[in-house]
Amino acid sequence: MAKDNSFVGRPRAIDTIPLGGVFIGLFDLIFAFTFYGFILGVPLQRIFQSVAAGVLGRPRAYAGGLRTFFLGIILHFVVATCIATVYYLATLALPILIRHPVVSGLVYGMVAYFGMKFIVLPLSAIGQRGPIPRLPILITELIGHAVLVGLPVALLARRSAGSTNRNSPNSGPAEPQAVPLV
Repeated sequence: MAKDNSFVGRPRAIDTIPLGGVFIGLFDLIFAFTFYGFILGVPLQRIFQSVAAGVLGRPRAYAGGLRTFFLGIILHFVVATCIATVYYLATLALPILIRHPVVSGLVYGMVAYFGMKFIVLPLSAIGQRGPIPRLPILITELIGHAVLVGLPVALLARRSAGSTNRNSPNSGPAEPQAVPLV
């Protein structure tokens, strides 16, 4: 009897959330240093002091030197883990996110970008950040968040759900499953 390869199990929180936080944090950190630092010329220390400004305000964060730079990196990984947690919780309510991780992840990355820009930042010590960035910067930030934030967590959740399904007691011997990624 053939197995139903369209079924995918639920992702495991222990796989999706911490690994998602680490991968999102690392990928977005590399993006920030590359795009803002090397391409746009923002001093590297200032990039993560800007993250610390979310809790300290800009003047205190910028005056804090390396301490607030490292605080910004820690907060960056906390936010990345929160983004992974939200995606994990969404997969529990919307299993389609697991069945179509590429599209779901790309869309989620853009949703996370707009959520940070228009909900989280205005509620932080930074407050309103002004108008939407120039179109080339906006497009780069959206693509960066889609590919480097949403996609990794979606693929991790899908991988976790696949291994959960294969390792369940009723699943029989582990077999590779042919589930479409898109």
